[in-house]
Amino acid sequence: MRRFLTLILVAGIFSTAAAQKRVVVSLEDSGADEIVHYWDNSTAPHSNEITADEQMNYKFDMTLTSSTDFYIYKADPAKATGQAVVIVPGGGYYKLSMKYDGFMIAQYLRSIGVSAIVVKYRLPNNGHREVALEDAQAGLRFMRTQGVKWGVDPKQVGILGCSAGGYLAGHASTVTPDDEKPAFSILIYPVISGMTRSRHRGTFGQMLGEGRTHSEQEAYTLENLVSATTPPTLLLHTHDDVTVESTHATTYYKALKYYGVKASLRIFPTGKHGWAGHDDYFYAEPIKEAIADWLKIMYKPKNN
Repeated sequence: MRRFLTLILVAGIFSTAAAQKRVVVSLEDSGADEIVHYWDNSTAPHSNEITADEQMNYKFDMTLTSSTDFYIYKADPAKATGQAVVIVPGGGYYKLSMKYDGFMIAQYLRSIGVSAIVVKYRLPNNGHREVALEDAQAGLRFMRTQGVKWGVDPKQVGILGCSAGGYLAGHASTVTPDDEKPAFSILIYPVISGMTRSRHRGTFGQMLGEGRTHSEQEAYTLENLVSATTPPTLLLHTHDDVTVESTHATTYYKALKYYGVKASLRIFPTGKHGWAGHDDYFYAEPIKEAIADWLKIMYKPKNN
């Protein structure tokens, strides 16, 4: 009960220029070192046209997001590798699963010497396809420019996302201009394709809107956007995931392979969907090891 009351009190303090209340998880509850308010619908390039107050439940799931905040996790200088990861949580583009898709992963990365920010991004709100992408790209820019203050190498900033956040991370990895692309990507049970039988209708529906066409879904299908300049990518999935089938990951992996992009694909036998950040998941430790191993592979000394 104390935590729930804390969330309500914190949320009530902050508001946007339009007097919309924005919700913010405290430093204590998020485990973050700092929280930065970046922009909202009145100051960002595009608006998702949400006018209601933002909402958050006791699990730190957020809905109706109309402002963008960065939860910052700074690696201990004694451990810091110079690498950093921008994390974009999942939630089918109708909510943000901030705790497990964001805060828990960021705390793990910080523990192994990798700085991170969790992006509370604006949801697409039935067809506002630009907003989530520009928030993810803003997170990459912020980490490159501001992260140097706590030892981040701007050339070693990657991106990580789960589920719909995996789509967003992949979208940023494919359509961002080459000189601004992330250095590497980590996609966890990502939504990839809008064309297959197993497409995640919720993600594509929220992003493109109810009136989306076949050609629009094809244009936003990530395997169609991969090129030789797509960053190296680690894909993690489970065989028994029926929410976002593992064929999404294999399709993206094939596209990366076709273009000669370094990639690693690991499909675990069980876990279904939504296991990221859960330390009680059976394969939690192997997954942490896979991420740590990928980061070591991606590491480049600063003089390179």
